[in-house]
Amino acid sequence: MNSALRLATSAIRTTAPLRAYTVRNTSFNGFRAYSTAKTQTLKERFAELIPGEQEKVKKLRKEHGKKVIGEVTLDQVYGGARGIKSLVWEGSVLDSEEGIRFRGKTIPECQQLLPKAPGGKQPLPEALFWLLLTGEVPSEQQVRDLSAEWAARSTIPKFIEELIDRCPPDLHPMAQLSVAITALEHESSFAKAYAKGLNKKDYWLYTYEDSMDVIAKLPTIAAKIYRNVFKDGKVADVQKDKDYGFNLANQLGFGDNKDFVELMRLYLVIHSDHEGGNVSAHTTHLVGSALSSPMLSLAAGLNGLAGPLHGLANQEVLNWLVAMKKEVGDDISDESIKNYLWSTLKAGKVVPGYGHAVLRKTDPRYVSQREFALEHLPEDPMFKLVSQVYNIAPGVLTEHGKTKNPYPNVDAHSGVLLQYYGLTESSYYTVLFGVSRALGVLPQLIIDRALGMPIERPKSFDTKHYAKLVGATL
Repeated sequence: MNSALRLATSAIRTTAPLRAYTVRNTSFNGFRAYSTAKTQTLKERFAELIPGEQEKVKKLRKEHGKKVIGEVTLDQVYGGARGIKSLVWEGSVLDSEEGIRFRGKTIPECQQLLPKAPGGKQPLPEALFWLLLTGEVPSEQQVRDLSAEWAARSTIPKFIEELIDRCPPDLHPMAQLSVAITALEHESSFAKAYAKGLNKKDYWLYTYEDSMDVIAKLPTIAAKIYRNVFKDGKVADVQKDKDYGFNLANQLGFGDNKDFVELMRLYLVIHSDHEGGNVSAHTTHLVGSALSSPMLSLAAGLNGLAGPLHGLANQEVLNWLVAMKKEVGDDISDESIKNYLWSTLKAGKVVPGYGHAVLRKTDPRYVSQREFALEHLPEDPMFKLVSQVYNIAPGVLTEHGKTKNPYPNVDAHSGVLLQYYGLTESSYYTVLFGVSRALGVLPQLIIDRALGMPIERPKSFDTKHYAKLVGATL
């Protein structure tokens, strides 16, 4: 490992867990660097791992590059490329029966193994980010150092504050988030270095720096949007001795509720990554493959996340539940829910929060939120309604016959938890999803640049050519 990389870092000394950090900056390749005297930083560890990963990929392609790993049907081509094996995504793999694994670890395993805040039960988002980037479970000290580094990088430029302030309050919060992240391109070290002539070997360093800066600033940006649109416009400062989940909750205005803080930690972890084929992940990867900065790449992914068939679904689920409750009244019977489900389907609509492109069982992310609700809000009427729907909807959808997976996904539960704690503005929910998704897609962007992944450019044909390929006559 480069000796400069070992030495040209700074110290973050702690006097108590997640408290009282003193940050001393030095520089590495022109960047501020953060570390403790005793623990290895994330950047240092990732730099150590790069040569081995590069060699692994090189050997795999050299020895097996010509082997066929699947086939493509015409249905897949016209069906949204479902199931086509064509992307490399290191952070997570989604199994249709087992659900998501982050670097091979299930959600319960992550909840058990990843470091937590003092007194907390849920894994810290910082720990998951480390895991996604390196494939390794970090130490508690490494996670605390990363918390301090993100807090130290969290200040947003004045022009970003002014830009958000000038957005009309009825502009959707996701559009405001996209505008703000796009504007952060002004601060991109990758874009500036590339314009001056950047060595390919250093692409990952600048991608890393931009990614760390964006992630660090996201809570303040997200909170600014929330407080502007729904509250008084005032946003609390980042507390430099606190973790990422706490600061997001606190800046939103819920820092005094320790259960909500724990919910934010869980929310940020489980919504972060869902392999590379979903719209937000694939879009971020695709735009990044053109060597667009992490700011532009993430903004593109967030625009995809804002779609009703992707991240906006968590907003739609709560609206659907509220509409159901309004129509059938307070005395909600199984029969009334069953009738409402059928009325939704017969109107040509989908049941929001149910079904998934890959999963064929109840989403483990749904299960983790249900377990949280059973512990913290078992008597909440909306949670009871969600549980009732959970018992009834799969049977109705199976009878309907047009859904391959009749079970709930992550969106079916998150809105109910948020509204219980007072965050009732459902149009804002996807912004929280976006903050979380950044923690999943940006590690892969760093890995892409470290491994020298090329621009993505699949081949396309028109319908006449496809017909010719399969021997059809149009």
